[in-house]
Amino acid sequence: MKISTLRPEFVVSVPEPLTDGVLYISERYRICSHKCCCGCGEEVVTPLSPAEWQLTREGDLVSLWPSIGNWDYACQSHYIIRRNEVIPSFSMTSRQIDRVRQRDAADLARMVAARNHSKAPLPGSDEPSLDPSRGPGQHSDSDATRPRQERLLDAIWRALFGR
Repeated sequence: MKISTLRPEFVVSVPEPLTDGVLYISERYRICSHKCCCGCGEEVVTPLSPAEWQLTREGDLVSLWPSIGNWDYACQSHYIIRRNEVIPSFSMTSRQIDRVRQRDAADLARMVAARNHSKAPLPGSDEPSLDPSRGPGQHSDSDATRPRQERLLDAIWRALFGR
């Protein structure tokens, strides 16, 4: 790894351009961003959520978990950020990467489903439902009638996972 430590910088929004060796953290937008630690210059974005990455703070030290796997980049770098230190991790085969991606997609889908379920209207309420099995008031799958947030999540999902 070219970069062995990252300096955390808490920001409202991530600046352009990114600086080598800085981990930008936006708690407001629940996202971290940095230049790839191998030195290739690619921008790495890590969304913060229970199903994606989690940030822990110990004073001026930060850690991100799970590891950062840059498998869509030419460098294919894989590392862990623990207490501002960049720790190189093991290489993974294409099959291992596919399994990790499938697990990550399933984790994210479960988290989104749980959040959607917790926001579902109570039975007998007059609020429209996003669940087609709920009958009247349901939204169709056409973009014109789907809620903006749902369309945005679909676009993010396709950008992240190519589906």
